[in-house]
Amino acid sequence: MGRKKLERFQDNAERYNVVQDGKPNFGHLIGKWKEEHFKNDQNLVVELGCGRGEYTVGLGEKQPECNFVGVDIKGSRIWVGSSYAIKNNLENVAFLRTQIELLDKHFGENEIDEIWVTFPDPRPKDKDEKKRLTAPRHLEVYKKLLKDDGWVKFKTDNTFLFDYTLELFKEGQVKVKNLVHTHDLYHSEYMDEHFGVKTKYEELFYNKGESIKYMKFQFA
Repeated sequence: MGRKKLERFQDNAERYNVVQDGKPNFGHLIGKWKEEHFKNDQNLVVELGCGRGEYTVGLGEKQPECNFVGVDIKGSRIWVGSSYAIKNNLENVAFLRTQIELLDKHFGENEIDEIWVTFPDPRPKDKDEKKRLTAPRHLEVYKKLLKDDGWVKFKTDNTFLFDYTLELFKEGQVKVKNLVHTHDLYHSEYMDEHFGVKTKYEELFYNKGESIKYMKFQFA
């Protein structure tokens, strides 16, 4: 492991805005993120697979009235978002280093107000279907953790994953309501809903001419 990565891991271990294995609060904030970590009663928004945290910190800047938690397993990537949040005094932003499969080990039922899934790995092979972040088994967990009126918002450049997710709803494998979607976010009426925040990958794909797909829905 390189020196730079080791230094980042050490920083993460000492930072309040990074929750990870080895810290006293890891796995002990279930149902208590607002009260014990953020120490307020603001809405809780969680970004899954946050990477370097561009979206987490971007939304945190745009919506200071909400709390944001970016979730990812890569500590070196989380360090980037954590550093930005500290430098810019974003006390409403935190990061959780864990696997998405363990999400319900860190959040309680009906605790989350909104979930963002931004540019996840599409996992196109049939054998990897269960690993897709919009697969039924993941959506069932999101449903449990979201408040009854909570939203899931999903952005991707990948047409396959986007259409796969829509097909789940069409076939009734996952029951949702108030679904809206577009295959071209930047030329749609939903443009303002992403607050102008772009991830690194979004910028990359958009500049290559890929249309950005977007949907939001609530569970029925």
